[in-house]
Amino acid sequence: MFDVAIVGGGPVGACAAALLAHAGGARGARLRVVLLEASVPAPPAAGVPPDARVVAISRASEWLLRSAGAWPRIAAPRVCAYERMRVWHESVAAHSASALCFDAADVGEPNLGYILENRLLQAALLAAFTAAGGQLEAAQFASLSIGDDGVSIETSRGPLRARLLVGADGAQSAVRRAAGLAAKLSDYRQTAIVATVATERSHEMTAWQRFMKNGTLAFLPLFDGSSSIVWSADDSLAAGLLSASAAAFAGELDRASDLALGATRLVSERASFPLRRLAAPRYIARRVALIGDAAHVVHPLAGQGVNLGLLDAAALAQLVVAAAARREDPGSLAVLRAYERWRKSEIAVMGTAIDAFDRLLAHGTGPLARLAQHGLAWVNRSQELRRFFIRRALGMTGELPEAARRS
Repeated sequence: MFDVAIVGGGPVGACAAALLAHAGGARGARLRVVLLEASVPAPPAAGVPPDARVVAISRASEWLLRSAGAWPRIAAPRVCAYERMRVWHESVAAHSASALCFDAADVGEPNLGYILENRLLQAALLAAFTAAGGQLEAAQFASLSIGDDGVSIETSRGPLRARLLVGADGAQSAVRRAAGLAAKLSDYRQTAIVATVATERSHEMTAWQRFMKNGTLAFLPLFDGSSSIVWSADDSLAAGLLSASAAAFAGELDRASDLALGATRLVSERASFPLRRLAAPRYIARRVALIGDAAHVVHPLAGQGVNLGLLDAAALAQLVVAAAARREDPGSLAVLRAYERWRKSEIAVMGTAIDAFDRLLAHGTGPLARLAQHGLAWVNRSQELRRFFIRRALGMTGELPEAARRS
């Protein structure tokens, strides 16, 4: 019997697996961990253009990736550290004093985080997991049966048993459904369009974000000088943008960005996905825990989705390893309830804040919205307020797991 079985080998599931394998061995409580992932990606080859699908990694996430043994495996040439963030409302110019600018130097940090390809992050974490003695199974989850001492799991390659089952299989989580856990969905009526673009001017190692009445547009700096865009557009606008020619799309992008980085040119295909908020009322069931998108999905405007999931992984791993070191059952309700209390409160605060940004800065028209829009300039004029928000962006506030703290 395995101590922990994890379904879903994306960055969040792979991170939980790697942390369990590494931390369990370090504390003398070696855990048997199996990870089910039907499609294992190869890391990006040197010299190829960046993937369109990228993630923003905070400082807290950097440290927990170090704890998981994955950071040295992330190829430095394909990572772009960003030193600044520039955020502005469409009613002001990007380079005006009314735009909000965060600079890592203001808090004595070398950067605010990193932009890297999702595939690179996933491959590094999976490699770290197997190097630490974890078992990777190229299999799909089919069903489960929960007993007093463990979970029986049917997979496409046969049955297995574990004392704890972790669902890290995304917003459409099969584990969540099989465990009888519900999920509340809220439709933002927006579509996220992602693509890689070349820009006339340098991205200046800066993440750029413009709030508009019909959505939010972000430019994320990439290692080769190009930028990844995430355009969260109202559905009616997004439909036209996706059907437009590459040249017409670039023209619309130029207007939406107010040419903050000069003229743009598509250098990848466009991809899209509908934006919905997901919140599972319960993160746990008997011998089952949900992490990442299986438990919660937030709007991408703050770039916090993956970071929140990685912190879920680290929090659960910390509690499971501590229980194993005490020779306690890692799948006990005491462990799972402690995890749920810890992460559910943190997610609720972040999710509410992100929704408020979308509602007031991108779509708001009333007095409260105008107050929020003017608030960007007020924050920019206060060094203390800027430092507060920079620390939030770094992910170094709140109740952090041990793996995410600077050693």
